[in-house]
Amino acid sequence: MIHEIATLSIDPARALAFRDAVALAKPLFLAAKGCHDMRLEQVIETPGQYLLMVRWTTVEDHEAFRRTAAFQEWRGHAGPFFTKPPEVVHVTQIV
Repeated sequence: MIHEIATLSIDPARALAFRDAVALAKPLFLAAKGCHDMRLEQVIETPGQYLLMVRWTTVEDHEAFRRTAAFQEWRGHAGPFFTKPPEVVHVTQIV
């Protein structure tokens, strides 16, 4: 099991609309092969910064999702809010 962590930067003045857009897209993630959970968390110290956290079975499942129409739909919902490209890392729990 791995976690994808994407740092998303948006204009804080558009936060409510952004949150609504991500909520619309959540079912797209949950329907994807290998996706077990998806959540959005706001960085307290930086109101325009969010962490999208997705739990996948494998990195390959995440990579496969990126090649789907569902991913394009997600980007259509959330992408217009991004003030810079997302930064994505994959992590695995050690302890």
